[in-house]
Amino acid sequence: MSAASSGPGLPTYAQLQQRPDDVRGTAWGLFGWDDQLGSLNHLTAARVVAAARLVTAGHRVNLNLSLSAFSEPLIAHRGNPVHEVFGLNEFHRDDRVDSFYPQASTQIDSLRHFAHPDRGFYNGADPADIVAGKGSLGIQHVAASGIAGRGVLLDVSGYRKFCGRPVDHHTNEQIGVEDLVATARWQNVVLEPGDIVLLRFGWTEHFVVDANPYEGLSVGLEQSEKMAAWLWDSQFALVAADNVALEAWPSDRSGLPTVHAEATGALPHSSHTGMLHRILIPLLGIYIGELWDLEELSQRCRDIGRFEFLVTAEPLNLLGGVGSPANALAIL
Repeated sequence: MSAASSGPGLPTYAQLQQRPDDVRGTAWGLFGWDDQLGSLNHLTAARVVAAARLVTAGHRVNLNLSLSAFSEPLIAHRGNPVHEVFGLNEFHRDDRVDSFYPQASTQIDSLRHFAHPDRGFYNGADPADIVAGKGSLGIQHVAASGIAGRGVLLDVSGYRKFCGRPVDHHTNEQIGVEDLVATARWQNVVLEPGDIVLLRFGWTEHFVVDANPYEGLSVGLEQSEKMAAWLWDSQFALVAADNVALEAWPSDRSGLPTVHAEATGALPHSSHTGMLHRILIPLLGIYIGELWDLEELSQRCRDIGRFEFLVTAEPLNLLGGVGSPANALAIL
C-alpha cells in the first residue's frame, strides 16, 4: 500500500475541480506521487479485518467466467486462448497457452489501461514507461498487494424487475446513480468507504446462461460527471460488473466534458470517445472490473438475505500487465 492513508481528508470530486491547473480534476499525488494502487489504497488493514468477520457460513463462490467463455470474442482483438496439453512421455502431462488475452473474460484493469487524451496516465506517468518489461502502473503492483475486502452486491437487474422496468439487454441503456442508490436501499445495504462493489446488470444471465446472441450493445454505468463524482466520493476500492465495459457500450459521446484533443481534431473520434474509463482510470485512479460472473453469488445472497461478504482477488503477477483475469472469490 502507499504510505498515504484513505479517509475523510480526501477532497471531494467537486474539490478536485478546484485543484491547481496541472492536477485539476485529478487525484494525482493524493496517495503519493509514487502511488501505483489508486483506489485500492482504501483497503486499509482495519477494513480487511472487518470484512473477514463477514464470513459466517464458509461458502466459497467463484466469480470468474471461463477463459474461453465466448465462442466469438466480445472485442475483436481479444480472441480465445489456444490451450495445448502435451507430455514428455505417456506418464507425464504439461501444457501451454498461446494467444492469451488477459482481458478477454473476467478481468481487472490496471491503471495503465487508459490515459486521458489531454492529461495523460495516472499520476502523470511517462508514456515511455507504459510498455512491456517496465512496471509503471502495471498489474503486478496489485498482485503484490492482493485484493481483499468487504464485497457488496448491488443486484440492479433484480431491483429493476421488482420495479416493473426490467433491464433491456438489446440496448446500451445508461444506468444512473439513482438506480444504484435505490438498489442499495431496496436491499437494505449501506455502502461504505473501501467497499468492493459488484454490479449485477443481468448481462451474464442473458448472454452466457441463456446464450442470447451478443449484438455489440451493453447496458452499463451512465457516462456522466455525476457518476464519476459518486464513485470517487464513495471511496470504493474497486467497482466491477457482469457486463462488457462496466459502463454502457458503445458510449454516449455527449455525457462527459469534451476532450480538447478531439475537439481540435488533433485526435480522431473513436470508440473510446465519451468513455467513463477516461475519467475513472487515469484521472481518479479507480480500479474497475468487467465480465464478473455474479449469477451464483446473487442467488446465494438472496437465499441468506444478505448482500455483503468477503471478496478476494489475485491478479497475475505480470510485470507491466495492462489487465489480468480477476481470479476473484466471494466467501460468505
